[in-house]
Amino acid sequence: MEVNPAKQEHLLALKVMRLTKPTLFTNIPVTCEEKDLPGDLFNQLMRDDPSTVNGAEILMLGEMLTLPQNFGNIFLGETFSSYISVHNDSNQVVKDILVKADLQTSSQRLNLSASNAAVAELKPDCCIDDVIHHEVKEIGTHILVCAVSYTTQGGEKMYFRKFFKFQVLKPLDVKTKFYNAETDEVFLEAQIQNITTSPMFMEKVSLEPSIMYNVAELNSVNQAGECVTTFGSRAYLQPMDTRQYLYCLKPKKEFAEKAGIIKGVTVIGKLDIVWKTNLGERGRLQTSQLQRMAPGYGDVRLSLEAIPDTVNLEEPFHITCKITNCSSERTMDLVLEMCNTSSIHWCGISGRQLGKLHPSSSLCLALTLLSSVQGLQSVSGLRLTDTFLKRTYEYDDIAQVCVVSLAIKVES
Repeated sequence: MEVNPAKQEHLLALKVMRLTKPTLFTNIPVTCEEKDLPGDLFNQLMRDDPSTVNGAEILMLGEMLTLPQNFGNIFLGETFSSYISVHNDSNQVVKDILVKADLQTSSQRLNLSASNAAVAELKPDCCIDDVIHHEVKEIGTHILVCAVSYTTQGGEKMYFRKFFKFQVLKPLDVKTKFYNAETDEVFLEAQIQNITTSPMFMEKVSLEPSIMYNVAELNSVNQAGECVTTFGSRAYLQPMDTRQYLYCLKPKKEFAEKAGIIKGVTVIGKLDIVWKTNLGERGRLQTSQLQRMAPGYGDVRLSLEAIPDTVNLEEPFHITCKITNCSSERTMDLVLEMCNTSSIHWCGISGRQLGKLHPSSSLCLALTLLSSVQGLQSVSGLRLTDTFLKRTYEYDDIAQVCVVSLAIKVES
């Protein structure tokens, strides 16, 4: 090994240690039956072991805590904490000591030092301590850069720095699915998987909607007047386990009346996930703005406002339809035609004029029909014709109703 005689040793020593919470001590129990050759020897050794639980010696989990033996894993959303100490190993008084800590990521460089002011002097065998905190918001390689500058008694300015490299891992795998309802409601299914090696306590999983929507969480049920979560009393997520969350978004009243605006909305909101690991270490993750594929309704949209679930065979029932002009420029002159199917028969006059419908406006229409066949029947056969463009819009399978015989209904 070659030695560089020009290299001068520094008067100060820099030590950096990551601050993490301890873990519960675990041991491997070794036991046997009394009739075996060791007899009660192994059991007595476990009873004398101070790390075991009194009365439950064969359990791996003990009552003692273990300090971290290595740097460990850092996950996205957790808070990275580090202890920085600069010690004067010399017998000289050092002046103008400045300690600076920066965190270099793939996209930016952050200053984590609590103070950028220099310390006037540091006597022999004394130290300067600092604790830094940073909420990790990027995955990938991170480099903690610690730089120290000072002035010796002879007036010589000295400078050195150290680099500490670590990886930030992804703790959760989040997948989303959107379901667009005919009533402008949007259902969001979020699948959250724990891809770490330790269990997580899911403290909160909420959806922050965009400005146009109100959100309702569908992850609890009402039992005896109490709201009970569908995941049970223990909200733990084991490694590689997946949990599904469901949300319903409804457009606000001021936006629901403007069909063109809701039609083009793609931004729904973002998920806010909070969890705890080990001895209460907290992590938080927010997704980017979730986007959906906006449904295409064409120029004219027909949706159902009211329809019964169950109707009687060969008895008229009523439905309410909402017709919306999705065009932002063109006024329509609509004619309604009602075409019977093999099971559904419309009551009323077909081919009637609905009048002019201005851009982004709607009208509600009450219709009467009956079914001649029992079972689950599909409501079909509505036709809307725009007399200006001579264009016809067909609407089949609008909804489904359960048709039952009156005699069967009375017996039940």
